[in-house]
Amino acid sequence: MISLTDFLVVSAVLFCIGLYMIVSKHNAIQILIGIELMLNAAILNLAAFGKYDKLNNGGQMFALFAIVLAAATTAVALAIILNVYKKYKTIDPGKIDSLKD
Repeated sequence: MISLTDFLVVSAVLFCIGLYMIVSKHNAIQILIGIELMLNAAILNLAAFGKYDKLNNGGQMFALFAIVLAAATTAVALAIILNVYKKYKTIDPGKIDSLKD
């Protein structure tokens, strides 16, 4: 049987990979993927604690809510990235010098 510790180790590895992607990449899409990995690690924690909590299913409900929020934020972030690309012709956050027109 898979224990809670196994879930937490996998979640910590996912979170560290996501954090590394955010810190090391120079591409907005790859940074967004890193953020999604970190969100998935948090969702895995919520689902794991919900599975091992015998009293109620609060963890699964919070995980479902977090999945919906992650999908919404990804859609908004991709729309912002597409608009920035149309204006600056790059998705490198370091090369965008101003947000004013």
